[in-house]
Amino acid sequence: MESLNQTLFLWLNAPAQPNDLLLTVAIFFAEQLIWAVPCLIGIGWLGGDEGIRKAMLVATVSGLFGLIINQLIGLAWSNPRPFMIGLGHTFLSHAADSSFPSDHLTLWWAVSLSLMLQRGPRTIGLGLTILGLPIAWARIYLGVHFPLDMLGAVTVAAFVAWLTLRASPWYLPPIFQLTSAIDQQIVGRANFRRPMSELSLRPRLMDIR
Repeated sequence: MESLNQTLFLWLNAPAQPNDLLLTVAIFFAEQLIWAVPCLIGIGWLGGDEGIRKAMLVATVSGLFGLIINQLIGLAWSNPRPFMIGLGHTFLSHAADSSFPSDHLTLWWAVSLSLMLQRGPRTIGLGLTILGLPIAWARIYLGVHFPLDMLGAVTVAAFVAWLTLRASPWYLPPIFQLTSAIDQQIVGRANFRRPMSELSLRPRLMDIR
């Protein structure tokens, strides 16, 4: 299995002198696109109804739980990255930590699969799940992951997405109540100045009359 893993890696890994455009595209997918996850969750929370907000909370829990499982796997079995054993070519700086499973893809797919399993944001979840494929390619192409790291990531992500959705009746109500209370407090503070400004305008309106 390890021989096949390394063979697939060398097949997908960038050559010593890659195309500049392809390298730029790979770096974007490997490093920058991940920021779409917190942006999407934030937009969904701020602009969505109660159902969308709850879906975003479940997806957040799924992503965090996936990262925790990855840390436990890394502690139990540390697998070196390609550049740690001098294999292939590396075009992305990365810490020399355990390669399996990919934290990057676990977070991405845990969130996207969680959304895809829920009734409201299924289309968004499907789109994000498909976008995980070029991210997986980019991480291998740039030399920081093996193909099996991506298989491990999707396995962990699918498990936590299913589990956090099934367990949501137990943990979601108190989390939703807490986050909603914090949100209400922030919105209340943001709107605190509005009544003051309205009060300051009342004497002027009365004078005009």
